[in-house]
Order: sequence, then C-alpha cells, then structure tokens
Amino acid sequence: MSKNKDKIAVVTGATGGIGFAVAKRLGEDGYTVLLNGIQDDAGAQRVKELSEAGINAEYYGFDVTKEDQVVSNITKIGEKYGKIDVLVNNAGGLGGRSRFEDMTTEFYRFVMALNLDSVFFASRAAIPFLKKGEHPSIINYTSNAGWTAGGPGAGIYGTSKAGVHAITRALAKDLAEYGIRVNAVSPGTIDTPFHAQIKATKPEVFASWANNIMLGRLGQPNDVAGVVSFLASKDASFVTAETIQIGGGQALGI
Repeated sequence: MSKNKDKIAVVTGATGGIGFAVAKRLGEDGYTVLLNGIQDDAGAQRVKELSEAGINAEYYGFDVTKEDQVVSNITKIGEKYGKIDVLVNNAGGLGGRSRFEDMTTEFYRFVMALNLDSVFFASRAAIPFLKKGEHPSIINYTSNAGWTAGGPGAGIYGTSKAGVHAITRALAKDLAEYGIRVNAVSPGTIDTPFHAQIKATKPEVFASWANNIMLGRLGQPNDVAGVVSFLASKDASFVTAETIQIGGGQALGI
C-alpha cells in the first residue's frame, strides 16, 4: 500500500464536460486526480490527456448509483494513497423527463440515485480518508432547479438537487469538528454535452438562452472549474455549508 504525500482529489463523472474541466484544473493545482466514470474508453483517453499535460491521474470505472461499487472503489483509492483531500461529487444528470402522473417508480428512483444517493454513498465512504487529508473538503453540485423545482418533466431532477443542497449543509454540520468543509456549486447554463440535443435540434433556442443571463453569455466548463478550485484551496478555509451560484446572474432573471 503506497502512501502519497501529494494532494489527492477524487472527481466523479469526470470523463467529459464540467467534470473533466474540474479534474484538469485540480491537476494543474498540483493534485493527483482520480477520475471516475462509466465509459472506460473515455476514461483511458482522459487519463492519457492529463498525463501528457504532466498531471498525475488514474481512472476508476464504477457506477455512482451502485452502493457496493462506490464503497469498494473509494476505499481502494483511500487505502492506496492513505488519504483523500478533496471529493468532488460531480456525477449527476437530468436522467430524462417525466411528468408525475406518468412517472414510473423506476425512473423516480434512478434520478434520485444519480443525483442524491451518489453524494451520500461517495461522501460516507470518503470520510475516514478525508479525516487524514490536508485542508479536506467535499464539493457537491446542486442546481437552480433545486429552488425552482425544474422545468416541465424535470420535477424529480429538481427534487433531487434540493436534496443535494440540504445534504451539503447537513454534512458540513456533521464534519466541522474534523475540519472537513462541505460546499456546493450551482452551475447555470453551461455549454457542455448536457445540452447537446437541444443545441443540435434547436440551435436558435439554445443561443437564445444567453438572453436570460445577466452577463450575456453561456457558461463554460472552466467557469465552474475555477470556483471548485477555489473551494478546494486554503483560500476557502473559512467557507463551509455554502452554495455558490455560477450562472452569470441567471438565477435573478432579467
């Protein structure tokens, strides 16, 4: 079992979009980055890209909705490196759309598992190793939908993200005595594959979204990565139980 004195960051859902931008930024900040995903080919490619950029990186393929997979892999990482300094619970998603009248229990449970269970499973497994970390913290992802309850068919997504907002504050209370900080980011409309379908089928609608953002543009993955980098850093050592909106003022509406 090797012990690594470098800073150790675990980023779930890190094979593309915001997750990969966050992993790369933390790597540039000096972390050894452990990327999670369910697309093994993409994971291998991302590790290759990071390695070529001089960043220490490994890929762990597991499904964040499966308790046994999360526990075994987070434990494996913690035991290999002797600690975890930062856990970024980036994995999540809309999961599809369904109105409540037609919603299957299977769909309900899947969306809740993807966005909320995943945070619980990964955080619980990481806590023993975060206690051994340097300036340790957990960073979660919520959404405007956690306040607005989401658009048509996205009610359970909004419900799950409201849960992430609450569990972030609850974890912060629970872990403060160990010096483990817990915060969340709430990205607005970020130009990633998350919006690929509407971008391809209704580009004029996608482009119009910028009109509802005070700063007049869509967000980019690096806009989120910079804030996550701050929250993970010593500069944020007195910041916990907070949710930072990263939406160019979108949450206020114009």
